[in-house]
Amino acid sequence: MSPKQLDELVLQLENYLECWKQFNHFLSLARARQFTPAEENQFLELKSVLTQQLEVILAAIESGAPSREEVHALLGSTPSIRFLSELTEASQRGIENQWHKLYIQWQSLLGQLKVQHRQAQSRSLWSRLFSR
Repeated sequence: MSPKQLDELVLQLENYLECWKQFNHFLSLARARQFTPAEENQFLELKSVLTQQLEVILAAIESGAPSREEVHALLGSTPSIRFLSELTEASQRGIENQWHKLYIQWQSLLGQLKVQHRQAQSRSLWSRLFSR
């Protein structure tokens, strides 16, 4: 992958991680049982973005973690904020733990991509210097 492609993928994954942070915000709203119909709609839109961008990211990388199945399992187990708000405390903690596991895996993948990006930039710099 070229440095430019890696740069674009790093930015895309950073934006994806921001969506994962928003997902956690909605989990907090559910726990507090304080959400509006507009927030419920935003939650569903966010899940759509997470699902669609997952496919774009997985098509661009060859890493198996996190897996499509893990992400789909979490998103499928959270149909709405209202549903989440009606779960037991233990079930809510379980979903938060799933989220955290995936979030850490995405952060790890981002770190790996940043290393690849730096290495590609370094190779590109050296090739430009010695090709003169």
